Amino acid sequence: MLGLLLRLLPFWVREPLLIAVGSVLGVRIMYLAVRDHDRVAAGLGVVFLVFTAIRVHAVIRALRARRNPSPTASADGAAVDASAQPQAQAGTGPRPSPDTPEKEHNAWSQAVAAVAVFGALAAALWVAPRFMPSDDNAPQPASCSGEAHEELPKAYKDTPQPVTGEELCKALNRPDLAKLLGTPGETATTVSSTNNTAPLTDGKVAQPEAEVAFDTYTVNVSATYNELSTDQYVKLMKFGDEKDIKTLKVLGRPAVLSSDHTMKLEINLGSGGSGGPVEQGPLARTLSVALDRNDRGGYCEITVWSTSGALPNDSALLNIAEKVLPRIPERPAR
Repeated sequence: MLGLLLRLLPFWVREPLLIAVGSVLGVRIMYLAVRDHDRVAAGLGVVFLVFTAIRVHAVIRALRARRNPSPTASADGAAVDASAQPQAQAGTGPRPSPDTPEKEHNAWSQAVAAVAVFGALAAALWVAPRFMPSDDNAPQPASCSGEAHEELPKAYKDTPQPVTGEELCKALNRPDLAKLLGTPGETATTVSSTNNTAPLTDGKVAQPEAEVAFDTYTVNVSATYNELSTDQYVKLMKFGDEKDIKTLKVLGRPAVLSSDHTMKLEINLGSGGSGGPVEQGPLARTLSVALDRNDRGGYCEITVWSTSGALPNDSALLNIAEKVLPRIPERPAR
């Protein structure tokens, strides 16, 4: 049906229409092919662009023919005029010769109108993917599970304005988190949060956590509501195995960057088996920031690691901190 309609359209409407649609679709498909590294789509885009180039060549030839009619066409016109004279003498009435300009629509106005109308249609096709619902088969990013609102430990009730694990999860699981990590094409695979208490504190120090995992990196954010200042924390690091310690300020708060290895624990679920020993896991990079500008105690930690051992630049941790910290209330004066 569409092919029949195209054949019925005048040349100066049909050809600009095919050029407009072919060029827009070709460019759009090539853009998607480059973005998704899809060779099949790239081939299809090349087909559209080649088809468009052929149509442009045909229009250029037609324009040249209209401006410079060939001598052969003039001779043919004269022959047709001569053959038409006997019919006129026979009483059939005069017929206009080919040299007589017939009343016709302006070709250029038709072309401009076609390009305008179908250019708008092509623009609609271009922006449609941004507003159309995503494919149901496409992997959806993991979201904060909205786990059952279990009763918070007593440490949270004794702490002024503590953040919860669910709130940390919502602060961390941002749409642009993968871009901040330097892997904009990735989608979060798992997301989790907990309302824990800090170890070795007899449940008296609130320590909520949230974690978002991608194919390349995993990000963990925690807030520890103890009395430890950043200066004291740095002194403890120097006694431990932390490496590459670097003090700085983030959003006006004291902060420190450090590196340490994660722990790797293998659990054998087979019958009669037991878990293996705790091993050293891949290196992790951590940014610890005081919970308030005056460093009255407590800190927020943002840790990033990967199974391959690769780490993003420290700027990624700083960018994440600048997005997450405003969502964590500063610790009030006591």
